Amino acid sequence: MQGNNLFEYAVIRVVPQVEREEFLNVGVILFCPSQKFLQCQCALDESRFNAFAGKSDAEDIKAHLHAFAEICRGSKDSGPIAKLDPASRFRWLTATRSTVVQTSKVHPGLCADPAETLNKLYGEQVL
Repeated sequence: MQGNNLFEYAVIRVVPQVEREEFLNVGVILFCPSQKFLQCQCALDESRFNAFAGKSDAEDIKAHLHAFAEICRGSKDSGPIAKLDPASRFRWLTATRSTVVQTSKVHPGLCADPAETLNKLYGEQVL
């Protein structure tokens, strides 16, 4: 079908206590190679976060989410990872890790408009 582009996405999660494996979905990252599209949409709902995470630092989490977005954009001020090609940045951002900010497994799909699909996934997975 014309107009359908393969994309991959992952849900961005905050895992305040890694050993408990409980998480709060805070964003989505989407990569569409044919459209040269790599973006994430994320926001921390502080009231949900505080109820969920207790004494964790919301400002620290916001800084990590901001770094995620800057790496997606390929910002010059975001270090060596941001200088990689979009596919490498996506793979680095979605690599399995045991940190407070993690991603789900990567899921594939087809879309006509990656930005619209990102907004739709954000609404379904985060809001």
